[in-house]
Amino acid sequence: MNIKLAFTPVSQNPVDLMAVVLDGETVLHEIDDPTLLAHVDRAATLFLEKTLKREYFATLPEGGKARALVVYWSPLLKDFNLWENVKTFTARALRLARDYHHPRIGLVLNSKGAAPLVGKAVEGAVVGAYTFDKYRQEKDDFFAKEAQLLILVHPEHRADSEARKARYAWVAENVNRCRDLINEPGAVVTPEVIAETAGEVAKELELEVEILDPAGLKARGYQGLLRVGQGSAHAPRMVILRHVPRKASKETIALVGKGITFDSGGISLKPGDKMWEMKGDMAGAGAVLFAMRALGRIKPDVKVMGILCCAENLPDANAQRPGDIFTAKNGKSVMVDNTDAEGRLVLIDGLARAGEEGATHVVDIATLTGAVVRALGPSVAGLMGNDRGLLQRVIRSGENHGEAFWELPLVEEYRESLKTPFADVNNIAAGGLAGAITAGLFLREFIPAGAAWAHLDIAGPMFREKDWKYYEAGAIGFGVKTLVDLCERFRDPLA
Repeated sequence: MNIKLAFTPVSQNPVDLMAVVLDGETVLHEIDDPTLLAHVDRAATLFLEKTLKREYFATLPEGGKARALVVYWSPLLKDFNLWENVKTFTARALRLARDYHHPRIGLVLNSKGAAPLVGKAVEGAVVGAYTFDKYRQEKDDFFAKEAQLLILVHPEHRADSEARKARYAWVAENVNRCRDLINEPGAVVTPEVIAETAGEVAKELELEVEILDPAGLKARGYQGLLRVGQGSAHAPRMVILRHVPRKASKETIALVGKGITFDSGGISLKPGDKMWEMKGDMAGAGAVLFAMRALGRIKPDVKVMGILCCAENLPDANAQRPGDIFTAKNGKSVMVDNTDAEGRLVLIDGLARAGEEGATHVVDIATLTGAVVRALGPSVAGLMGNDRGLLQRVIRSGENHGEAFWELPLVEEYRESLKTPFADVNNIAAGGLAGAITAGLFLREFIPAGAAWAHLDIAGPMFREKDWKYYEAGAIGFGVKTLVDLCERFRDPLA
């Protein structure tokens, strides 16, 4: 879809559908067209009187600059803030334009107060126009081939708006690339495919890259990936991507992503109902991969590495068994009580590699537990860690982009539930309670000494069964925007 900015008055921009967003506190528009303004004023009155409970839509007289008008009222979406609602309304306007076949869409954000929202509208357009129809016989090419979005902006904000448009369009593109990877079948996206994709990304954006195949994993002593992947014909891979700033950086941020390309549970087999969703068990690695792609162009002034821990968890004669024991890189032995608690086993290796690379700050992101979904639902990710400042930065970055995190405690007494007489630590807690927290406690056993650490359990918001906000049903690429913002604004002081 072609997205452009215009810095001229509304009356000088002919479109098929003009979209206006009204808010109870901030005026986002300056309209010099009397016909449009009369409709917008009428819509505002209906919204304030609460006699209109949805968008205002009008077909306009022939000869005007717009064929139709849609007006949205932000307070109707009271669960979200204004910039999230601007994204949602932008996506809705585009879908309305598609349904009425209005290919030229205008969005009025031309007041001085609307300037910070230009990037949000661009994100809403790019993410909202996404659809995964690769395997459908019938495809809708409206957004790809016909739609043109014109965002009307105040002329005094030209440079700032162009910069916001470029930044948000680029990050949103990477969110959609992540969604593609997650939505693909597990038979298509294997550990090898993720590694190959990472190699292409590194070449495109001039990132450093290192890929470890099974021989490389064995030579390095990365037993977690080898054990989880040994039941699959698709061998495991570890991928390390590095962004190195021009000036030396005191801090090194390691983004560690769980990349289980399909999780059957292994010998501890999952129930069959909705097992297909486990093609998305690599969403953490996908978020890291495309956050690194975005950062390759943004070029933050901090060193960032992305570590992708990729394997397929299947049962066969070679698969690891419940009761198996292996020794991690830090010398701790792990008993595999349940082969379906495999994500934490591959993350062990990624955390070890982060320490070997000298990471000062480690952020792991994983679809790790069903327990976090039961606790927080499908809209909020769980957050744990050992460093207050890093946790606050993750929360701030998520809030900046509509990705919600809720901190869970690392309850010390629950550490007892990970004990076993056969090894230093069990891979799953006895009793099955507080599964998200005990998973975090397990990971803490393998955090590099002295590193600040945050654990993001994104099992809930990884996938939506229905359309939500500006997202189509399916994968939403959760975490990409948060990770990019975290690295991009890492040196910004906390409030």
